[in-house]
Amino acid sequence: MTERRLIASGSPFEERFAYSRALVAGDWCFVAGTTGYDYATMTMPEDPEAQTRNIFATVRGALREAGFAMEDVVRIRAFVTDPAHWEAAAPAVREALGAIRPPNTAVVTALMTPEMKIEIEVTAYRGA
Repeated sequence: MTERRLIASGSPFEERFAYSRALVAGDWCFVAGTTGYDYATMTMPEDPEAQTRNIFATVRGALREAGFAMEDVVRIRAFVTDPAHWEAAAPAVREALGAIRPPNTAVVTALMTPEMKIEIEVTAYRGA
């Protein structure tokens, strides 16, 4: 069986809802759906683009702690509460992933609280 390593980001939600920010299994890293909270201040910006920048800061930190880099990202899934939020997030997505261009899927759905406009989960692979 592949060894599993759990990565925490310090979010109070991880303990409360019994999940890890990321899980490393062999050459794979699975980063949980991440919203736009600034975990240092526990605030959520109003703007979807700012939320997306916070999301990728959290994702980048989880990947780094797991021994991965953004260049290892092989797939993202984005969940937005309004299609316009995905368009608004595009500059921050391009900033984080433009050179990598992983496959991605965007889904319009409700999120856990009204201030959340976007949530992104990431899969990374660092095999040979």
